[in-house]
Order: sequence, then structure tokens, then C-alpha cells
Amino acid sequence: MLNFCSLYSGSSGNSLLVESDNSKILIDCGVSSKKIEQALNSMSINASSIDAVLVTHEHVDHVKGLATFISKFDVPVFSTIETFDNMEKITSKIPESNLNYFKIDEKFSIGDLEILPFAIPHDAANPCGFNIFSDNKKLSIATDIGHMNSGILKKLEGSSFLLLESNYDTEVLKCCSYPFSLKSRISGPTGHLSNDIASKTISYLLKNGLKTAMLGHLSKESNFPELAYSTAMNEILSNGLDEKTFNLSVASRDFPSKLITI
Repeated sequence: MLNFCSLYSGSSGNSLLVESDNSKILIDCGVSSKKIEQALNSMSINASSIDAVLVTHEHVDHVKGLATFISKFDVPVFSTIETFDNMEKITSKIPESNLNYFKIDEKFSIGDLEILPFAIPHDAANPCGFNIFSDNKKLSIATDIGHMNSGILKKLEGSSFLLLESNYDTEVLKCCSYPFSLKSRISGPTGHLSNDIASKTISYLLKNGLKTAMLGHLSKESNFPELAYSTAMNEILSNGLDEKTFNLSVASRDFPSKLITI
């Protein structure tokens, strides 16, 4: 068994659940610990049963509730040493015995989950996405991507499930209320992934084994769930793929997705 649920996903906060027969992990704690507890409770999961938290990078929308959650439930947290070094105000509130380090492109295990972190281009210390393996299945998580490249594509190939960032629509971003400097950061090479590039990526991966995809980390100001979904579907269908052969959804920023079995 390998299950996935997006608890919260968006520019305002991110936390994801991955569950196997014997293990439960969170990817990021970017909302309050209380909200994470509430989301888990809605799925009849006790927060104390979480085996570990993995951190993609140190930005607040990925670590806001981390210190409280780790301290309250005595859960080990894993990230790169560079990420921990750049969030000292948070790690200073976490017992040192709970801090665990991994290296990019080196596999490690949590229970029956095998995890491979891979590098992503984003304006953080040492950000990463994850391939997660269990029961001969591969699940991948990739958000906060300034641009798509061949290295990331290679890591995503062969995934049965993918949560992929679809942060902004190019035209909506141009017209939204963000200052020019922020617009430039978002659309820059170490910013975020657009609907168009996310759609092309998913269309490509559907030809390489992908069965189920979820669009995530949508901007509140420069995107809409319906727009992200329709952009992806139009790209997929224009490439001659049959919509009956895959599943596509959009993660909500405010409440958990359905539990997806991979």
C-alpha cells in the first residue's frame, strides 16, 4: 500500500502526507501545527502516529508549524544541513536529538519507505523534491521549481503518482497586484513553475508511466484552480492522450484532498 494526501498546498502553506503499510510521513509543516492536527484527525489519523517529517526547504510556507509539531509529538525531522542552517530560529526550538540530515541524491529509509531527495532550482539554501518508493511503486513530489530541467525530468520519470507545482498563470501574474520585483522573482529561474510548463511536464510524463497527477502549490493571487486544471487538460489532450487513461486533480490550499492510493 502507498497512499498520498495533500493536507494543504499553496503559497500560503504546504503539508503533505505519505502513508505505507507501516509508515506515515509528512512532507513540510507550512501551516500551524493545530491545522495539521485537524487535517490528520479528519482522516482518522492521530498526529502522534507520524513517523517523520521531511522538509523541502526553509521558506515559511513550508516550515511555519514545524517546531511546534516536532516538539509536541516528538517526531524526527529530516532535511539537508544547509536548510537547517538557514532556519535557526526554528531549529533552536527543536531538540537536537530530533534533527536528522540527508544529502541530495542519497537514498535513506523511514520504516518501509525508501526516499531519494533530488535538487530543484529555487531561491533557498539547498531545496529538494522527493522520490518515495514502497511496494514497488514510485511517488514523486516536486514544488518550488524555478524552471524545469532534464535532471528533474529524469527523477520524475517512472512515477505512478506526481504532485507537481503549477504556481502561476503567466498572464494573470502580469496583471496581479504583486510588485514588479516579486513578479520577477516568481517567474525567474529560481522562482516557481508556471501552469504552461507544469502542463507540458505532465503531458510528457504521462507517456512515461505516470497514471495520476495532482497540481499543487498554486498562487492565491496569480492563479486559479480551474485555470491550472484546464491548462493542463488542454495540453494533455492536444498531445493525443485519452483522458480516461489518467487522473488529474488540483490540491486545495484550505483542506485535505481525497486519499489517493498509488
